[in-house]
Amino acid sequence: MFRLQGSKVLAVDMTGDAVKAKNGSMVAYDGQMAFKKLSGGGEGIRGMVTRRITGEQMTLMEVKGRGTCWFADRASEINLVSLQGDKLFVESSNLLATDAGLRTGTSFTGLRGASQGNGLFTTTIEGHGQAAIMSDGPAVVLRVSSQYPLTVDPGAYIAHQGDLRQSFQSGVTFRTFMGEGGGEAFQIRFEGDGVVYVQPSERNSIAGDV
Repeated sequence: MFRLQGSKVLAVDMTGDAVKAKNGSMVAYDGQMAFKKLSGGGEGIRGMVTRRITGEQMTLMEVKGRGTCWFADRASEINLVSLQGDKLFVESSNLLATDAGLRTGTSFTGLRGASQGNGLFTTTIEGHGQAAIMSDGPAVVLRVSSQYPLTVDPGAYIAHQGDLRQSFQSGVTFRTFMGEGGGEAFQIRFEGDGVVYVQPSERNSIAGDV
């Protein structure tokens, strides 16, 4: 149902079913389509309330119909992720589209979200189906195992999947070694078994001021 045309356009073939996508990301469609704006990004009242409290912005629309719909956002690279009953954690700004059957919600992420001004919650996607996530430049998928934990710059983090524990390390920054100031005041450490998606370009962050 989800397929890429090039690396920056998502094509979704629909036969009466629906997808959820970032509001305003539709660039073209053929056939018959209906569009409906969805409130908040989470499921039900709890998702709406937590987003209002934290200030995290994720406006979705539902697209339903028969034909093909194409989605893109600011020429971002698009990456397809398959879920088999597991859960994907993704920054709300990096989510492009999901199967309508996948459940979206929020999860507490602590300091990282607050330092970036994105609230204290990140978006969760759970169930069976596909999701399309975006990155500034081609995303890299990094494996985490019990023998090899992973430390990530918060500005480069996009998403993670699997049985992973997340913690935060403060102190020396990546840029300290380069003699540059104003970098992130901490890094994200992942332990367990899973994968982490990172992008080769950092989003704006105020973490250095925290």
